[in-house]
Amino acid sequence: MTQRFDVPTNGVAADQAEVVPAVSMVVPLFNEVDSVPQLVRELTRAADRISAPCELIFVDDGSQDGTWPALTACCSADPRICLIRFKRNFGQTAAMACGIARARGQVIVTLDGDLQNDPADIPRLLARIDEGCDIVCGWRHRRQDKLWTRRVPSIVANRLIGWITGVHLHDYGCSLKASRADMIKRTPLYAEFHRFIPALGTLTGARVTELRVAHRPRRYGKTKYTLSRTWRVALDMLRVALLIRFSNKPLRLFGAMALGSAWMGIALFAVSWKWYVGPYIHVSQVLPGSIVLLLWLTGHLLIVGWLAELCLATAHVRPERLIVGEMS
Repeated sequence: MTQRFDVPTNGVAADQAEVVPAVSMVVPLFNEVDSVPQLVRELTRAADRISAPCELIFVDDGSQDGTWPALTACCSADPRICLIRFKRNFGQTAAMACGIARARGQVIVTLDGDLQNDPADIPRLLARIDEGCDIVCGWRHRRQDKLWTRRVPSIVANRLIGWITGVHLHDYGCSLKASRADMIKRTPLYAEFHRFIPALGTLTGARVTELRVAHRPRRYGKTKYTLSRTWRVALDMLRVALLIRFSNKPLRLFGAMALGSAWMGIALFAVSWKWYVGPYIHVSQVLPGSIVLLLWLTGHLLIVGWLAELCLATAHVRPERLIVGEMS
């Protein structure tokens, strides 16, 4: 299988220059010491199958079980491998973002370090990129995980994420993805956002597709994903929805909330007016304060929306727009 990637050589002869990799593979690891030897073997084998130059970036996310010594022992002889070590555990998204920022390839492949993703699928992902896609997501259609604690919550989460973001995929949680570097490097990655890369990629106009990939049972260690993470995923869904729908038009969001507050104030004013002229005047004493609070909230939300619009507008100002004349 051959991929059509440009291979830059910094403007000098290919035999004299350091060839810049066309494909970067980013692998975050946390306490996966037993998986490291086989993982390195399989990834280097997958890199050998790709005709374009590759680099492998392993990010040790503060492991405490000997993962780092195992990496240094297995990777010291291969110049294509880059090792990054965190001082402590910052989470998978931070490790993935660090590897992506360090990557030099035109296409960046991400995958887990627990051997459940099969590196043999990487050339197939790259072939889809070569066909014109910007982000190719793995779909673990025969997932080898526990039904009630992993697969069922994942199905529900995938449906919710698709409904909220408008980007419908079968498997948002699969870390095996291939993305064009110019797309993924512009995607905001923080919190637990690594699972939302396809949805966030639509902010930059990415063409997203998915591909069925193999999924293997976990052989070593234990999973880092439990049901206790559900609430964090739910909060991140809300964050992503806000980014996708209102990142370029914040006044619509705050204006809608201000309109709701204003209508509630008007409704309470109508009720208060009726009670003031009726027999329940002792009950109506609490309503004027609520009306004032709702009207104040309406004005406050509108001001915040205007400020957000101003911040967005000034963030898009380019230096060339400020120049009246130039002399050299």
